[in-house]
Amino acid sequence: MIGIYQSWVSQERFILSASFLIESMKNTSNKTIWIILPIVLLFLLSCASTHKEKTESRDADFYIKRGNAYHEKGQYDQAILDYNKALEINPKDALAYYHQGVSYEKKGQYDQAISNYTKALEINPRDTGAYYNRGMAYGNKGQYDHAILDYTKALEFNPRFTEAYNNRGVAYMAKGQYDRAISDHTMAIELNPNNAEYYCNRAISFSMRGQYDQAISDCNKALEINPRHADPYIERGLAYTGKGQYDRAISDFNKALDIDPKYDKAYYNRGIAYVKKGQLDPAISDFTKALEINPRLAVAYYNRGIAYGKKGQYDQAISDFNKALEINPRYAEAYYSRGVAYYFKREYRESWKDVEKAQSLGHQIDPKFLDKLRRASGRQN
Repeated sequence: MIGIYQSWVSQERFILSASFLIESMKNTSNKTIWIILPIVLLFLLSCASTHKEKTESRDADFYIKRGNAYHEKGQYDQAILDYNKALEINPKDALAYYHQGVSYEKKGQYDQAISNYTKALEINPRDTGAYYNRGMAYGNKGQYDHAILDYTKALEFNPRFTEAYNNRGVAYMAKGQYDRAISDHTMAIELNPNNAEYYCNRAISFSMRGQYDQAISDCNKALEINPRHADPYIERGLAYTGKGQYDRAISDFNKALDIDPKYDKAYYNRGIAYVKKGQLDPAISDFTKALEINPRLAVAYYNRGIAYGKKGQYDQAISDFNKALEINPRYAEAYYSRGVAYYFKREYRESWKDVEKAQSLGHQIDPKFLDKLRRASGRQN
């Protein structure tokens, strides 16, 4: 009722002003009236237009605020509908495009999210948040070059945007550019030295470069900040695995599982450490648990297949390689390993087919295995 009352009072004020002017015109000449009358009409039109714009702005804001409330409750479809209503009222509302993009991103509709952020930036080219969020959407699509460009643009407007440094570092990691990733995560740490995630991400790049001691140091720092964070235990365990310290690695994966018993990555990596130790049955058990949690984890099928192969259980190995290839038909290592399993089953034709497929996908075949396969199959090329 307050909004309606104010609107009515505002209209009444316009009417009174006009009445006053008209009354004044009664005492003036006709010539003067013809001069004043257009001015009065322009004044009334201007007041009406301003009042309409303010009303529309208030209406659009209402839908944006209600959309935000729906978004916070996880009701993204309802939020999107409200942002649409706001845009019907004001098609140039950058904030409505931005918030709608966030809701689309939460739904995993990254193309639509990117479209929304782009529209927001057309209206407001200095919207740091829109560049940052569009970068995240590109990153989720695996378009890391586009993501890096958007994070860089966000940092031009806000050079102290720590999350932009962190996410750009993650994008560089995905591209295998570990030096640049380390540089970005170091910058994020300098700006905010109390964020465990930044240390953990830098540790990944150190491990990928074989700098395991630096990785372990970063994980230790992350755990000082947040001892209940599972990821630093995972990354430290991987660094210990890289150093060949498998018992320490297994201990860290155990700690990660104490924190999060449903962490597929912890089971998977503990399985790898068991394989490295030659403990195949615990490894198979861990890969199986990882797959119960995440049935689309192709690498778990692959490595369980490797463990079965090491035990001489080639049918089970082939079955797991098949499942890995169902998930990822371009998994070259799975073709090669299945070819090896067929070789041990003396199914040489199938072995050659898989070896050739692996080669076509760019996998380098062990020359010693090729010699064995040629001799066993009687094939010369």
